Amino acid sequence: MDKNLGAEEQGMGIGARLERKEDDRYLNGKGRYIADMRLPGMLELAFLRSPMAHARILSQTKPDATENTVFFARDLEGVSGIRAVSGLPGFRPSTQPILAEDKVRHVGELIAACLAPSRALAEDLTEQIDITFDELPAVHDMTKARNKDAALVHEDWDENVFLESAVDINFEAAVAQADVIVRREFKTARQCMAPIEGRGLIAAWDRNLEVLTLHSATQMPHIVRTGLSECLKLDHGQIRVIAPDVGGGFGYKGILLPEEVCACFLAMKLDRPIRWIEDRREHLIAGANCREHSYEITGYAKADGELLAVDCSAIVDSGAYSSYPFSACLEAAQVASILPGPYLMQGYRCKTWSVATNKPPILPFRGVARTGVCFAMEVLLDSIARELKITPEAIRHRNLVRPEQMPFTNITNKFFDSGDYPEALKRAVAAIDMTGIRAEQQAQIGRTRIGVGLSIFCEQGAHGTSVYHGWGIPMVPGFEQAIARLTPDGGLELRVGVHSHGQGLETTLAQIANSEIGIDTKKIKLVHGDTAYTPYSTGTWGSRCIVMAGGAVGTACASLGERICKIAGHLLQADPSKIILEDGMARIGNSAISIEEVAKTWYLKPQLLPDDVDPRGLEVVEGYKTVKDTGTFSYACHAVKVAVDLDLGHVRLLDYVIVEDAGTMINPMVVDGQVYGGAAQGIGTALFEEMCFDASGQPLASTLADYHLPLASDLPAIRIEHMETPSPLSRFGQKGIGESGAIGPPAAIANAVNDALSFLGAEVSEVPITPERVLAAVGFARRSQQTKSGDAA
Repeated sequence: MDKNLGAEEQGMGIGARLERKEDDRYLNGKGRYIADMRLPGMLELAFLRSPMAHARILSQTKPDATENTVFFARDLEGVSGIRAVSGLPGFRPSTQPILAEDKVRHVGELIAACLAPSRALAEDLTEQIDITFDELPAVHDMTKARNKDAALVHEDWDENVFLESAVDINFEAAVAQADVIVRREFKTARQCMAPIEGRGLIAAWDRNLEVLTLHSATQMPHIVRTGLSECLKLDHGQIRVIAPDVGGGFGYKGILLPEEVCACFLAMKLDRPIRWIEDRREHLIAGANCREHSYEITGYAKADGELLAVDCSAIVDSGAYSSYPFSACLEAAQVASILPGPYLMQGYRCKTWSVATNKPPILPFRGVARTGVCFAMEVLLDSIARELKITPEAIRHRNLVRPEQMPFTNITNKFFDSGDYPEALKRAVAAIDMTGIRAEQQAQIGRTRIGVGLSIFCEQGAHGTSVYHGWGIPMVPGFEQAIARLTPDGGLELRVGVHSHGQGLETTLAQIANSEIGIDTKKIKLVHGDTAYTPYSTGTWGSRCIVMAGGAVGTACASLGERICKIAGHLLQADPSKIILEDGMARIGNSAISIEEVAKTWYLKPQLLPDDVDPRGLEVVEGYKTVKDTGTFSYACHAVKVAVDLDLGHVRLLDYVIVEDAGTMINPMVVDGQVYGGAAQGIGTALFEEMCFDASGQPLASTLADYHLPLASDLPAIRIEHMETPSPLSRFGQKGIGESGAIGPPAAIANAVNDALSFLGAEVSEVPITPERVLAAVGFARRSQQTKSGDAA
């Protein structure tokens, strides 16, 4: 079969800016979320959560006559806790209890489950439970968690470390050549993901079929099914997980929840549907959160700006437990491997610690680990540039991998598939008008200062078996499968195991199918989110869907197209290999037959089929892997112009440019949406969002009045320029782009602020860059200048 040549011309195939099919449902209030669903006889579930970060439970007493409405850990007979064990050497495993029994390890940990006809009545029950604690010292500071006098989060460990990792590559030989050595310390704040919809679930047990059905707002229904099978000791065939419309994920809905396990047990025990809807307070104080990093980093360079080596010690606060399936070493283990990014260097040394603290466990928030390492690496580069008195763009251009070196394996053995990083830098510098900003800075007076900052990063996405097998976590992705079925009326049904909760997969996968077999996207239906109907998949995470599910859909549709052409060739008395599928037709020369007629022939007129027709019919299951499963590398350069108020410490974003390369864009409008949304989250990381804890481990932001999310008025009119360097690894040259926008803003904004403050010698080194931190940096710089002046006198 010849590849469809007409899709792009009709504006439906790969590369078309097609409006998202799913938006009609979402924008007109037709979406169906967990909170919209009710089942007959359903009970509402509320949890008694720990008010303490670290304490022993001395006693628990239920209210009278509540044996079937209030449940403690001892009531969950036969249920196992959640374990996510990494195979990396030295990893210390933990078991996350479904309900705490002897000890609580973070504020918000589940202690008791309460059921009632309404959520309000269930919450009333939680207040009637009598519980006695013996409070213990809390481990709240990740930088002190490894101290010998620190309390142990897990008593059977000898220190509060899930995993220690180390890399040392030619470091000593490289640093011997250095003319300049620059040391810095950086910190990134703990963040809470904030999807519009929180978590939620409905569990129901069918005693006749002996099947447990869980409706859950999850990104990975098949993985949740596997986790439930382990915890509840049920066969996979006894569990069905359905993810309906999901109001955003960002990784927050990418783990197995103890709430899910508990609700499923109670549904089976009571033979009644059980619903739990997370409220925002639960989300903020008890939901898994991440991005709390600490870096001590040193750069070694020659006088001409060549970066020779980087030395780094990094700590990641991994919370109290190892979440299933990604494990507690999710971020720290990656820091060591991804810190060098797209930069050339001769030597590298890095040591990381995934530390345990009395905080909620971490999970894969959008831009996993990359946001932190981009911040550390890019701000360090600007510091080196100032020391050498060269421009930020010059030091990057000097050290970035060049396009003629692609494909490129960097110092930590990351395989970069394609790209032109210097060109992205060049375009961003031009678009932000670097020359004009420098002229403006020369003329500026007053108490507001202008600054400009850059950041460059890569986003490894769609990495597969070899990468995750190396990590040794419970979930290792393999072949991604897709089912393509032609319906009797010539429509196309696609079934995939990934889940779409903002990615636009109902549109982009239909565009891929259109490019392969020419069926109108309006006649293409995507089935996803239901383990009973879709092939097994590890789900939606790691910017993998458009590469892996897109490749699987393309492969399945190509196979289906061959079968369509076989039947069409027989009906047209033509060579099937010469037939082109486009515009809903099978064409050869001036002859054509509709794909609908081909479908009717298979389903309703089998007497017209050729004798050698494929007996498997017009339904195809195909699996897909990239040519090399180490992942595709999208990348971007962010450039931002800021104004810093020296009296108030306020940072205002004046202009923002993103030059990104997602390889072949299946739908440029969807790519724009992903980048815009990610950038908004990254700006939140840079300027606003921070989940603080006090010395007793209490979270200090329990409402959105305290946890500051960026508003529309905080965001500039972001401008995006696209580059398209196709990946040689994926079926259509596409690369994952879902996390990209969230990675670059903290580094770019910090560099812009530091550029504005450079006349004082002030630097910010911690995000979010709040007014207090700006004023502290200005004050420290002024005191240092006064001290130097006094010493000179």
